[in-house]
Amino acid sequence: MDKIDENLYRYILDNSPKITENWLALREKQSGSIYSIDSNEEIEKLLREQNTLTIKTVTSVLLEDKTAFIETMEQWATLVAKSRVESDTPIYEVLEALNKVRETYWAFITDYMLMDTKITKEIIIRWSRLINRAFDQLNREFTEQYYLLTKVRLSAQQELINELGAPVIPIVDAIAVLPLIGEIDTFRAKEILNGTPSKCISKNITHLFIDLSGVSLLDTMVAQQIYQLISTLNLLGIQSTISGIRPEVAQTSIQLGLDFSQVSTHSTLKQALSKQGIKLYEKK
Repeated sequence: MDKIDENLYRYILDNSPKITENWLALREKQSGSIYSIDSNEEIEKLLREQNTLTIKTVTSVLLEDKTAFIETMEQWATLVAKSRVESDTPIYEVLEALNKVRETYWAFITDYMLMDTKITKEIIIRWSRLINRAFDQLNREFTEQYYLLTKVRLSAQQELINELGAPVIPIVDAIAVLPLIGEIDTFRAKEILNGTPSKCISKNITHLFIDLSGVSLLDTMVAQQIYQLISTLNLLGIQSTISGIRPEVAQTSIQLGLDFSQVSTHSTLKQALSKQGIKLYEKK
């Protein structure tokens, strides 16, 4: 490391607490934001620790070992991105905060350059290129990590929604109920058709009661998907019983060639279960 780079490196790290203080002083009151000036002590401590790491990461670009910056940057991006995703902090707030870190950081470098008359224009230009590029890389790496973590989180949430939207609930022995509630659009109908058979197999279900009484709108498209589901289950040796299907939908389905006559249908789930000798105990 050049002596002049080493001096700047030491100066920045020695003044890291002051840089952090100045950065925190730029905060304003933002309702619900991790960067709000009225945040609690735990968040305050977290921001101080992470900003110290930010300063250390950027300053490592002055080291001769260029791999040090890359390794530190990757660790920083993973840590900060995970923290901001968990706190539901919008990405624009993080990038704005990083811009303020850059401003505060450069203010200290400017003070340092004014104190040392030996620093030439060429050195200033080189530092500007190195440090600004380092901040740009931090922005890019953080954005990528934030996107990947958010994608994983959304995927997990979608899987949970899909599971709750079409749950196969075992009741006795190898018998289960599939209660469908709310609106069933094309996407959800496809998820039900694709996911239900595998759920039945994994739970060793031989008889599935499909209850449609909670479905707000049951059109012919949904009826067709239900018909396909029943056909698939039948091929797997799983018997199906439908409850809650309205007469007009059943009639329209038959006109479309979807013959439910071979499937046991009942007006209510209670009636369907009773037919199989399963009694529901209700609170008096």
